[in-house]
Amino acid sequence: MLKTFSLGGVHPAENKLSAGQKIEVLPVPEQVSVPIAQHIGAPSEPLVKKGDTVKVGQLIAKSAGFVSANIHSPVSGIVQKIDDVLDASGYKRKAIIIKTEGDEWDESIDRSPALNKTIVASPEEIVKKVGAAGIVGLGGATFPAHVKLSVPPGKKCDVLILNGVECEPYLTSDHQLMMEKGEEIMVGTQILMKGLGVDRAIIGIENNKKDAIEHLTNLAKDYSGIEIQPLKVQYPQGGEKQLIDACIGRQIPSGKLPIEVGAVVQNVGTTFAVYEAVQKNKPLFERVVTVTGKSVSKPSNFLTRVGTPISTLIEAAGGLPEGTGKVIGGGPMMGKALSSIEVPVTKGSSGVLVVPEAESKRSEVQNCIRCSKCVSACPMGLSPYLLMTLSNKAMWDRAEEGKIMDCIECGSCSFTCPSSRPLLDYIRFGKGKVGQIIRGRNK
Repeated sequence: MLKTFSLGGVHPAENKLSAGQKIEVLPVPEQVSVPIAQHIGAPSEPLVKKGDTVKVGQLIAKSAGFVSANIHSPVSGIVQKIDDVLDASGYKRKAIIIKTEGDEWDESIDRSPALNKTIVASPEEIVKKVGAAGIVGLGGATFPAHVKLSVPPGKKCDVLILNGVECEPYLTSDHQLMMEKGEEIMVGTQILMKGLGVDRAIIGIENNKKDAIEHLTNLAKDYSGIEIQPLKVQYPQGGEKQLIDACIGRQIPSGKLPIEVGAVVQNVGTTFAVYEAVQKNKPLFERVVTVTGKSVSKPSNFLTRVGTPISTLIEAAGGLPEGTGKVIGGGPMMGKALSSIEVPVTKGSSGVLVVPEAESKRSEVQNCIRCSKCVSACPMGLSPYLLMTLSNKAMWDRAEEGKIMDCIECGSCSFTCPSSRPLLDYIRFGKGKVGQIIRGRNK
């Protein structure tokens, strides 16, 4: 019997249209807009100004605190300006705009494709290199990776869990990365194990990726302490708490982090980036992005530079289909509709989903029929119908008591609601307000 998490979950149609599509390297864009906030935590501080010449991989914005991340230039060229640009959420954020000239890389980056399996860096050097490279969680959360590797005093990690689940419908970037860069992911896993001081790692992969399970299982035979764990197909298996529950049967207490139960979780894409940073001295300035949708003529997995306009990726996948109603950044469950397809790719951009107009319209909202489907589906054991009402009525104390901050925003509640109620929209709004109150109280 395949393992899975113990509470809630749903089974949306998978629609992995781009599965098996080899990673295609996109041409270097003529201009990039590189946001200085591509991660959870404090925005980075720009180190360049208008007129400066930069190389690929050069540090252009420095982390502004422990929970922050460095930003490196994805292209070589001239800094045009530092200005506000639209981000995926529709807000204007500061970005460094660079006009491309050639493709000159920083000399310190090892561009050789040869696999480097010898890990000479010490645990301290690994954490330092990961931080210097600006690596964040590439599964979408964008939490700075060096912070996860810095285990707090009094806590101990005994297992590293890698997220190869990719449970979001449509997305296949992680799947294809595992197929094409499996060896590098294995070495990256050993690097993370050394950085954490653990001798056990589990790579969790949902059972709809049998080729990746077989491929990595064969590779793992040559790497001590790494096991591949096939998992039942159940959304949101890729959530940290759900993945830990599925792989090792440990439940994280409310409001606590994975380290509380001795685990650290990293995405397989993040692990590949760690390999490149530690073994090749390559910062994070490009990533694999899935571009897909039922009306897209060429669903694809692209390796693209950060700062590239989303429109460039859509063009490479055959162009924006006629009758498109919505373009989503990410997958259909947790992704958000883009206000413009000119927004740039960021470190957290896992996918671009083009939705036909007929499927993009929300159904008319009906009254709650007290069926409790949202409660049954919630993988965090919350009461979404109640949290929506409390958020709507601005009852923030009660929303906090109802553990609204535990919501992982997976969208299972909205997906399963027969009355088409916008449960997640209200809960996201409520989380923002309650989070604000908590931060103010803790000052």
